[in-house]
Amino acid sequence: HSFPIDPTPDTLSLYATFMCHHIEPRSVDSYLSGICSELETFYPTVRAARSSALVSRTLKGFKRLRSKPVVRKRALSRDDLVGAIASFGGSPTYDDKLFIAIITTSFHALLRLGELVWPDNRDLQSYRKLTMRASLKVSASSFEYLLPAHKADAFFEGNRVLVQCAATAPDPYNAFVAYLHCRDVSFPLRAELWLRASGDVPTRAWFMRRLRALFPRDIAGHSMRAGGATSLAAAGVPPTTIQ
Repeated sequence: HSFPIDPTPDTLSLYATFMCHHIEPRSVDSYLSGICSELETFYPTVRAARSSALVSRTLKGFKRLRSKPVVRKRALSRDDLVGAIASFGGSPTYDDKLFIAIITTSFHALLRLGELVWPDNRDLQSYRKLTMRASLKVSASSFEYLLPAHKADAFFEGNRVLVQCAATAPDPYNAFVAYLHCRDVSFPLRAELWLRASGDVPTRAWFMRRLRALFPRDIAGHSMRAGGATSLAAAGVPPTTIQ
């Protein structure tokens, strides 16, 4: 098309126009940021072109014209958890206790699902990110363990996760202690804290299959963390503390 190769406001605006006809306009905004990062060494004025009124108005217009509503999964509530736990009856199996312990711990400690289970892709499974049984400390009213690495841990220092007994249902402490007893009896010499009855580390696919059996598809892996944060906010906990 005989366009100049220099990233000017005109060329970036045309690029945005083309891409917005094929993908979500919000993604094009991110694409342009990545392009600027890569080209800034060779074209020092690329960020000025990206910030120009022409490019900004082009993106703003396409977000109004072609953008789709953001679909978010529903936050899990305390009533949802109580109903899920009750569905297992009075004699849950080993894997039932593991699932209950994971879902209640995630809810009360505001943990991401990926911090409690392994990814399905074997290439991404690493023992450096697994919680070990040796890091666990259990008291009469709480338990804590070391989360060795997580998404927000830029320096790979790890964090101590502390979960206290809850006065109202669902109580994460009793759920965890029930699982821990079965785990220590079945696998006294294994190093991993979270283990299935088969001896395998639980994966995301395993957890999601069990979650889908209890809840509709508007509940997903992030729903526990979102539900826990929502519950704390409803109880009057300051946003700075929740963060």
